[in-house]
Amino acid sequence: MPLVSTGELVTAARESGHGLAAFNVITLEHAEAIAAGAERAGAPAVLQISENAVKFHGGDLTAIAAAATAVARASAAPLSLHLDHVESVELLRAAHPAGFSSAMFDASKLTYGDNVKATAEAVRWGHERGIWIEAELGKVGGKEGEAPLDAHAPGVRTDPVEAASYVADTGVDALAVAVGSSHAMTDRTAALDHDLIAALRDAVPVPLVLHGSSGVPDGEIRRAVAAGMVKINVGTALNTAFTGAVRTYLDANPATVDPRKYLVPAREAMTGTVAHFLGLMGP
Repeated sequence: MPLVSTGELVTAARESGHGLAAFNVITLEHAEAIAAGAERAGAPAVLQISENAVKFHGGDLTAIAAAATAVARASAAPLSLHLDHVESVELLRAAHPAGFSSAMFDASKLTYGDNVKATAEAVRWGHERGIWIEAELGKVGGKEGEAPLDAHAPGVRTDPVEAASYVADTGVDALAVAVGSSHAMTDRTAALDHDLIAALRDAVPVPLVLHGSSGVPDGEIRRAVAAGMVKINVGTALNTAFTGAVRTYLDANPATVDPRKYLVPAREAMTGTVAHFLGLMGP
């Protein structure tokens, strides 16, 4: 079916009290698994490509975006294409010709004032082209190349008063907030601050986004959605499923050289993971 815009999917999820899961695409198999998992669950989903994934593909967005777009258009599930954690203005501006309906512009490493200025400019540019813009306030942490971050340390979590000012000053369409999760967790032990989620929901007029959801237990995700979290980002959980399936196959079949032999179970493992997370998005 035709690509759906991320803004449309987020709005529908928010109005119905559901969450909307967004999954990171690194390889073609990731995109295929997300589409298959969405079809299996009978739910919409977002295929998101991060700046780190673009770097993995030689710094060229074109090929991986075209592959994800082709997979999404061939799927029976409502899917959108999102550019995630973009720090490069040049890459952000490549989103429009590549067919993305949304992008997360990440100026979180800047001072607050510079973050507001840079994000407001990204929003202005995006809105002129019909691109929905997400931003981040607070420190989720855990991404590759970053120093370890305690998700419970003072000053890490998003302040509702500051969030309200930030949204007003930047005009962002959605806000990723720090409420106790962390990127790249391989065990699902994160404890979220649900009172803070509710306070942020009441403080800002835009949908809230949870990054680092791979490390959040099922019950915590359900509670977060009930408290007002809308877009739920999942990346590491797919990679854990992928790599685990590859290891299991090669341990049992060490002479294998045809990658299709182990990519099939790897893709199926990711499909199951996608369907599982989508099952947590209900009200």
